[in-house]
Amino acid sequence: MVLKGYPRLSETFIAEEIYALQNAGVALVLFSLRRPTDKKIHPVHRAITAPLNYLPEYLYREPLRVFRAWRKMRRCAGYRQLLRIWRRDLMRDRPRYYAVNRIRRFGQALVLAAELPDDVGLLYAHFLHTPASVARYAALLRNLPWSCSAHAKDIWTLPAWEKKEKLAACHWLTTCTRANFDHLRKLTDTPHKVSLNYHGLALSRFPSIPPPHSNRNGANRNGAKRAVRIISVGRAVDKKGYRGLLDALAALPKTLHWRMTHIGGGPLLAECKTHARALGIAAHIDWRGAQSQRAVIAAYRRADFFVLNCRIDKHGDRDGLPNVIVEAQSQGLAVLATDISGIPELIKNNVNGILVAADNPPALTAALVRMIGEPELRKRLGEAGRQIVFNQFDQARNFAPLHKLIIGDKSAKK
Repeated sequence: MVLKGYPRLSETFIAEEIYALQNAGVALVLFSLRRPTDKKIHPVHRAITAPLNYLPEYLYREPLRVFRAWRKMRRCAGYRQLLRIWRRDLMRDRPRYYAVNRIRRFGQALVLAAELPDDVGLLYAHFLHTPASVARYAALLRNLPWSCSAHAKDIWTLPAWEKKEKLAACHWLTTCTRANFDHLRKLTDTPHKVSLNYHGLALSRFPSIPPPHSNRNGANRNGAKRAVRIISVGRAVDKKGYRGLLDALAALPKTLHWRMTHIGGGPLLAECKTHARALGIAAHIDWRGAQSQRAVIAAYRRADFFVLNCRIDKHGDRDGLPNVIVEAQSQGLAVLATDISGIPELIKNNVNGILVAADNPPALTAALVRMIGEPELRKRLGEAGRQIVFNQFDQARNFAPLHKLIIGDKSAKK
């Protein structure tokens, strides 16, 4: 399995998949393109026993390792074909500074191919961009099939030519939303290669009985402030729309009382905190940074509802179906979100959540007013969402099609 970075707090779904494959008897070896940057890990990471290897994150830091791999792999029958494909990819990369990344992928592929165990029967990459490139190049060198799980940014920011060629070259590809599935099938002459497989949630790790629902309505009662507790979980990046969420919160009537907990890291976190101070709402927000899954679950169970203001950023990047929405609904939380990408595949407006258009702070403010002021609405939406998650998004059920794909190559078994 070729991973972009491992372990990562924001990619619990990958760790849960690895753990499920491990428990199903699939012999795994993990290769990560990057070393971890998170200071914490989830309990599931500790339960994973598959061997873990780190490829050279920067080629100049491990020149002897790269050179030894090149000397070994240049004699392979697929080396000349790899050079032709890689040079063509390199010439088409735009903007041109992406060429540095393409050179790095070539070097990482050499090391991956050189260091793979002899009994590996399938290369499987998580994400269609960088990890799939490394897996594809290494597969040419080792004459192996390769496959891919595609998610969000890796689909929507990749040029069409690259998606088409990877779809043609891979053994199979699975993706996690109907929106992704429809998009990718239109790009290939072999649509049967593309399958839809929602991630699902390892429900055994989440309490099955939700906490009692709060009847707080954000209004003063006998002079006491009854603040409704809002939670949002996500990295502070542009596609999560936190700046717009802060604007919407700042526009709430002063007669409403609320507090928001944000969990997640991200490069825009400091900017978000500054913006909250400028809007005069900093005292209402608890910024907790990246947290373990156990801490996130505890925060869900203290909250009154969940909000995520996803949007499409200037590069076309967007979420698929964020797992945090599924997690929140598993705990009976009502969800307020935007109608981006795969989110409407789970959230049906006024049925098991509230959907608003992206990049529309007034609409988001109006929806927040409803959610804060109507505890019975939150209760109804939360219970409906919980039922859907337990009926349709149990990983034990959703894992079976992926397992079947992987063990389709019998050499990937123990």
